[in-house]
Amino acid sequence: MIVVIVVAAVIENEGAFLVTRRLEGTHLAGLWEFPGGKIEPGEQPEEALVRELEEELGVRAKRENLVPLTFVSHSYREFHLLMPLYVCEAWEGDVAAEEGQELAWVRPDHLNEYAMPPADEPLKISLPTLLQARRILMS
Repeated sequence: MIVVIVVAAVIENEGAFLVTRRLEGTHLAGLWEFPGGKIEPGEQPEEALVRELEEELGVRAKRENLVPLTFVSHSYREFHLLMPLYVCEAWEGDVAAEEGQELAWVRPDHLNEYAMPPADEPLKISLPTLLQARRILMS
């Protein structure tokens, strides 16, 4: 079975990433991850991410502010995960833990201090490099 989860590298103006801690009672509880969630039937990935950011963080991101960056493909025992990753550097509202989860703004060089699910682990290394390449290409 393939499960598609869409996530965002939410980046504040100082360059830190937002990570959230998975709640107790959930799959991979206690690990840190990038915010996002499952795509509902009939939703496009960007629509799902806009919805998830509002539900999880109480912020309103615009579809045009979500820039696709990369994806992860990872096999867990129970399912195969396909996870598109978008960059989100602009939103309306203040980031809040709407679902009671712990939040942290993490500088790229400190991501290794946060235990993440196996699918997210490669992003600790590749995400800062991909973002730097994106910025060079855009300048």
